[in-house]
Amino acid sequence: MPKTVATTLRTAVAGVSGYAGAELARLLLCHPRLVLTPPMFLGRMDGPGADGGSVALTSLHPQLSSLLNADNLSVSPFDWDQLQREGIELLFLATPHEQAREWAPIALAHGIKVVDLSAAWRLQEADNRAIYKLTDSDPAAAATLQAEAVYGSPELHGPAIANARLVANPGCYATSIILALAPLLRANLADLDCGIICDSKSGVSGAGKTPTPTTHFMSAADNLSAYAVFGHRHTGEMLEQLHLTTEQIQFTPHLLPIPRGILSTIYVRLNEMGSIKKIQDCFDEFYISSPMVRVRRSPMLPQIQHVVRNNFCDIGFQLSPDGKRLVVISCLDNLLKGAASQAVQNMNLMAGWHESEGLL
Repeated sequence: MPKTVATTLRTAVAGVSGYAGAELARLLLCHPRLVLTPPMFLGRMDGPGADGGSVALTSLHPQLSSLLNADNLSVSPFDWDQLQREGIELLFLATPHEQAREWAPIALAHGIKVVDLSAAWRLQEADNRAIYKLTDSDPAAAATLQAEAVYGSPELHGPAIANARLVANPGCYATSIILALAPLLRANLADLDCGIICDSKSGVSGAGKTPTPTTHFMSAADNLSAYAVFGHRHTGEMLEQLHLTTEQIQFTPHLLPIPRGILSTIYVRLNEMGSIKKIQDCFDEFYISSPMVRVRRSPMLPQIQHVVRNNFCDIGFQLSPDGKRLVVISCLDNLLKGAASQAVQNMNLMAGWHESEGLL
């Protein structure tokens, strides 16, 4: 039986105060399918401007002023009864991991689908999930729901996302690396015995809105630093989605002194001599139906400035003269394709719309 395609959708965003939450609000307010049903925005609002627990959306995010409906919307305290009264059909969780782990089952019990921007439901393996130190009041029920959760990479899991109740939006670093490597690994072109090296650099917004000693301007400006070597929490996503072991991939993230954007440089040894045409065809064919991935013509390589504030992941490569060593460059905006716009892609698929609606 064909899936019913909705003409519009009642959506809500929990956790709109952060960087990714602000971008998600902007995309949803401008989405052509949501013109008549603007999203609800929910969160805990304290301090100046709060009125009875609510605050004007444009007081929280002045950059949204004059967008359709934005000046008339408020951010209200989270309330399950209010979600039901408003007929909310899909809830975006842009909340801490622990909150999303608790709230997603409740939303589903209320008949509300979930796109979770945290890492609460991304990882199927307990060993990979352990880095987040999540706890469940009902471990058996959580395990059942975890098995149902779909990893929200439209390029890899589009049909499953379309039929999902719970979609776990991927991490930003993980997206940049998984999209760069998936075509090569699916085609069995990489020599995994030699290992894959992933060197990634991200702007400071990837660390979230709350400043830390390492993301403070005095530490990040005029600097470049590696961190979480052998222990970054996105590594588990790469292992699970690419079906690799820890011995087959090394991921090292770095902090760039820029606000946003990720550039991943990935070093792969091929298991047989390759050609530029063969590699180009591999990427082109894999992403022929993926509107949010742009594959560059070798030797052109992506740059962060090409993807900042847009919804694409750009991929390019260069092949060594001996045809055995491949360098792949992947770039995306960590707040958009690495978070908010990927969440909108997932919403589109879940609603039966084209995945690029509201993004191109």
